Amino acid sequence: MAVSDLNPLHDLLDKKLLKECVHCGLCLDYCPTYRVIGHEADSPRGRIYQIRQVYEGKVSAEDPDFREHIYACLDCRACQTACPSGVQYGAIIEAARAVAEPINPSEKTVGRAILGSVFTRPRLLDAAGVGLRVYQRSGMQQLLRKSHALELLPKRLREMESMLAPAQGGIRRHPAPHVTPARGTVRYRLGFIEGCIMPQLFADTNAATVRVLATNGCVVYSPPTQGCCGALQMHTGDRPTAQDLARRNIDAFDGLGLDAIIINAAGCGSTLKEYGHLLADDPRYAERAVAFAQKVKDVSEFLASIELVEPTRPVPMRVTYQDACHLVHGQGIRNQPRQILRQIPGLELVEMQDSDVCCGSAGIYNLTHPDISTRLLEQKMDHLLATGATGVVAPNPGCTMQLAYGARRRGLKLDFFHIVDLLDRSYQ
Repeated sequence: MAVSDLNPLHDLLDKKLLKECVHCGLCLDYCPTYRVIGHEADSPRGRIYQIRQVYEGKVSAEDPDFREHIYACLDCRACQTACPSGVQYGAIIEAARAVAEPINPSEKTVGRAILGSVFTRPRLLDAAGVGLRVYQRSGMQQLLRKSHALELLPKRLREMESMLAPAQGGIRRHPAPHVTPARGTVRYRLGFIEGCIMPQLFADTNAATVRVLATNGCVVYSPPTQGCCGALQMHTGDRPTAQDLARRNIDAFDGLGLDAIIINAAGCGSTLKEYGHLLADDPRYAERAVAFAQKVKDVSEFLASIELVEPTRPVPMRVTYQDACHLVHGQGIRNQPRQILRQIPGLELVEMQDSDVCCGSAGIYNLTHPDISTRLLEQKMDHLLATGATGVVAPNPGCTMQLAYGARRRGLKLDFFHIVDLLDRSYQ
């Protein structure tokens, strides 16, 4: 297929980024898809080579093979951590997806239609959340699973239903207060980003986040006009929608005089910190986006940087920690969560083999590429079981849901936590 002289990839990507890859191959063993598939085209350097072919007009972005390999990537960014040349692979793969439509039908329906409509409209998202919680709290889910009625559904719908994690909280969603006062002396003024998935499925963790921050002398602001961060849209190539969501969040937190903006979901945090890049060509928002991104901190990153109020109540438990890809590889945050966990009395932290290898969740990857995702999940479950832990700590909702799904598949009784859940227990 002939390639147009008007190459949209030129507007999104500087060729210098592509040329930084010297194809040394040091990334190969760190790439989950290459380890599973063993195909050069599904390695980081292989994908960069293909993207360069599109950039130079030798291959069309509409080529089915190109689209297949680009969307088979987990975007876990483990290759960025391993790369000695500092190749910005995340920026490269997301630019490629912005010009290449998904080839997988699941990516078109879930990735574009649902993420571009429901997740961008808070009322629709709330309605979906209420429906999910009613389905679970009413006993309907348990009844349908026991009666095997779900077997009447198409295979993909059955798989999606089986991945649903038990939602925290009640039927109604209780958003974070617009302003939460600090306990004791005021030390910091913080913004808190609730997210989209977190308030629907992990409302208790959001509440624990605010309590932990308030306990550490923080006034916490959570503007009601905020919304989805745009991370899932970026991963599926819907850049315009991600940009609109970024503008909304920047406006929501503008003028509050904040010391930092806190997020407790790793995938969201990675994208929030890239708002400056996302809106670099927007004359109205470019500078504001950079200023916003510079203030974004993962909750563990922030807590590890301050003089933490000492947790005193013992939490007797043996836990292991799963490094979320977009925290450890996307944001370079590895030691801070462990530092906090080790300060909780009674808590035993056991390291897991390959804790920084993707669990296979990767946004909606477990829905669009279930075969690869399941193979990665099974490897992760083997390593998790070897720790002998009864609790798993994960700093991202996607990881938590994926690992909980893996536990249900094997009939295991495991408890799942965010770092702030355990810290909040110790403060209580």
